[in-house]
Amino acid sequence: MELNYDDALALLRAHNTSESLVKHGMAVSAAMRAYARKYGEDELKWRITGLLHDVDYEEHPTIEEHGKVGAGWLADLGYPEDVVQAVEAHNDYFHLPRETLLAKALYACDELTGLITAAALVRPNKSIVGLEASSVRKKMKDKAFARGVNRDDIINGAEQLGVDLNEHIAVVIAAMTEDAEALGLAGTEA
Repeated sequence: MELNYDDALALLRAHNTSESLVKHGMAVSAAMRAYARKYGEDELKWRITGLLHDVDYEEHPTIEEHGKVGAGWLADLGYPEDVVQAVEAHNDYFHLPRETLLAKALYACDELTGLITAAALVRPNKSIVGLEASSVRKKMKDKAFARGVNRDDIINGAEQLGVDLNEHIAVVIAAMTEDAEALGLAGTEA
């Protein structure tokens, strides 16, 4: 199959009516694009993997189904095997190994984009522009802040990817800043 971002976005929207879920996919997509550039990988494939990693979440949110169902859909549609495997292994429930750089990057970026989004939205201007990694690290220590974000996954993800956590946060902030408007993180007028 020939990969196409607009087709992947349409697939995501077909299975998810929640705009926040769609924007989460777009945020992970932006982060994955940055890592594809960093590692000299296929940007389109990595963006689409990030975009579609939660394609099944709205219809199959249970830990027993999420990831597995979506991976099955992608396999049936002819998506590349490494994309399917990365989507299936992006959470820890199935205890699947993350053997490819693509799978490791997806795991590393998933939860972090949620924390960064939350950190941007509580700023007075509601903007990701100018957000510092140190601010995200401070929010990360506050267990009451964005309590749905798994901090262990963020730490383990950076370790599995082999990157320093502060550097990882900075890379993902920069990537999301490039797409701030589409992500609803460009901010408000002061």
